[in-house]
Amino acid sequence: MSNLKKLTILHSNDMHGDFLAQKTDDRLLGGVSMLSGYIQKVRREEENVLYTVSGDMFRGSVIDSEYKGLSTIEIMNLLAPDVVTLGNHEVDYGVAHLLFLEKCARFPIINANLYLTTNMVRLFKSHHIVNIGGMKVMFIGILTEEVLAQARQERLIGSFVDIREAAVEVGKICNAYRSDDVDFTVLLTHIGFEEDKKLAELLDPDWGVDVIIGGHSHTLLTEPCVVKGIPIVQAVTGTDQIGRFDIVVDTDTNSIHSAEWQLIPIDSDHCPRDKALEDLIGQYTAATDEKYGRYITRFADTYTHPARNQETELGRLFADIFRDSLGVDVMFVPSGGIRGTAMGPIVLLRDLTQIFPYNDAVYRLTVTGAQLKRMVEYLFRPEALEGAHTEFYQFSSGMRVVVSLGEKRVTELTFEGKPIDDDRLFKIGLQSYHYKNMQEFFGVAEDEVAANAKIKVLATNATDVLDENLSRMELVKCPSDLRWITLP
Repeated sequence: MSNLKKLTILHSNDMHGDFLAQKTDDRLLGGVSMLSGYIQKVRREEENVLYTVSGDMFRGSVIDSEYKGLSTIEIMNLLAPDVVTLGNHEVDYGVAHLLFLEKCARFPIINANLYLTTNMVRLFKSHHIVNIGGMKVMFIGILTEEVLAQARQERLIGSFVDIREAAVEVGKICNAYRSDDVDFTVLLTHIGFEEDKKLAELLDPDWGVDVIIGGHSHTLLTEPCVVKGIPIVQAVTGTDQIGRFDIVVDTDTNSIHSAEWQLIPIDSDHCPRDKALEDLIGQYTAATDEKYGRYITRFADTYTHPARNQETELGRLFADIFRDSLGVDVMFVPSGGIRGTAMGPIVLLRDLTQIFPYNDAVYRLTVTGAQLKRMVEYLFRPEALEGAHTEFYQFSSGMRVVVSLGEKRVTELTFEGKPIDDDRLFKIGLQSYHYKNMQEFFGVAEDEVAANAKIKVLATNATDVLDENLSRMELVKCPSDLRWITLP
């Protein structure tokens, strides 16, 4: 007769410093206080409970940015996850700072494919084995290739960026620790839902991977996606919900006997509050309120940024401010760099810093018309239009791009109402991270662009540019002209 044991895995991903609850329809929604309350409640009710986080604890809140992730680590210590894997935003404050933050964490942080290029030594432990209820549960951490883009300037840092290489790495770890008689194996990934499915296809069944718990793509699921018998899940983003797996493990065959997964809302109807955690957050909030409560401006309306793969009101507004302030022909503002869905009508420094936290430098590059065409066509290449997790940008006024979803290509590209001359030179603006990864994000190499003219830093802090310009404006109106038109 099989030896069956119950295991409950709670999981979050892409929390992005989402600490505070929001009031909606006379009830509280989200926030780490009620998230902690729910986790503690389940830990009391069930016998074998594990809580995991699949990357991107950092970035997205004033508290996180002000304390460079240290506040997040302290809050996560109170949440007490059993294991956390790295996301791409974990390296936003630099790899050295990340290693410092790891020392402050009272929970294991794992990653199997971030290493020193000089001797191939991993920067983090590749896996973590939890002994619980007479079972051995192994977690392996796999990271998106975007981390290499963020850390590229740190030349000693490398990553297995190819999904096939990642699958091989999983196989090595599973083979090496089979002697531990692992009963259950979980991949904690931060590579996006579509990549999770590709990874599952590449896994050898004999490696014994039972579940993939992912992140990065912020995917909303109503049920697990099963690929080659492996359930794949994630819990959208933030703290408004948590994933819950109730699994019966057959420890004789080291496999799933039965499993139920659901997405649990974190709200005042379902979750008690954690007073100790609220007190800690209150200390950080009080410390940041004075600095970030400064009034900047008033918008004529509330402007939105509902999705990263479409033109948005905030995208148009920000792009035009950069263009006019820095004197470039075209400003590319990364859609993923706008970390919220709406702002206004009253705008405080807290609002601006939270929705636009990437205060890196802005570079001026000179490109030919032919290169500009290649860049735009690369942005809207077929795989991007088919839903691949890739970079999209908001354009400043003057450039107009028409994209056909049916033809999966750019069908029209003009500047100031005219076709772009291949030989004309254009000054474009890019934030540091995107300039340093031009080849990956735009399909054009930095050396090729540098041959046209000297590359120059126009501003050392992108958020300062928006702050200074918006502070001189009142009843700010959003530009109405469309720059990015998508046709069926």
